[in-house]
Amino acid sequence: MKVNVNSAREMQNIGAAIADTAQAHDLLLLNGDLGAGKTTLTQGIGSALGIKRPVKSPTFTIVREYPEARLPLFHMDFYRLENDDLSSIDLNGYLTEPGLVVIEWPEVVQAQLPQEFLQITIKRVDDSWDSTKRIIEFEPQGQRNKAWAEQILSLIAKKK
Repeated sequence: MKVNVNSAREMQNIGAAIADTAQAHDLLLLNGDLGAGKTTLTQGIGSALGIKRPVKSPTFTIVREYPEARLPLFHMDFYRLENDDLSSIDLNGYLTEPGLVVIEWPEVVQAQLPQEFLQITIKRVDDSWDSTKRIIEFEPQGQRNKAWAEQILSLIAKKK
């Protein structure tokens, strides 16, 4: 399941489709190089969930919480996590909260994550510094996440 993206606005629209179809306890894993658009996608999620303050990258804080959203959003970035050490955060606690957990750089903690999730990989189409062209690949694990991915793709198709 792949989608072509040509702008930051389109990336945020995909984030909105994700938010519009998300349910409590959903887990979204975001993969992609630095600058691929993971945070831009999450900003679209936050906006659609009704978050009024800026949704920023949690690279230096590891976790940013947005409990005021229609569905609480827990945005995590494990890029700077040292030695897979999760002792500074209660990952299992976040996963049991009735919200949406979005994790950037999940491969750092993959062994400690549940078996069921929706994984999205964002790839640059070209290497020019100002290009916003991307290919987004959806890789659902589990029945709920397969249905979720289908809902997201259906919403995206309707908006095009």
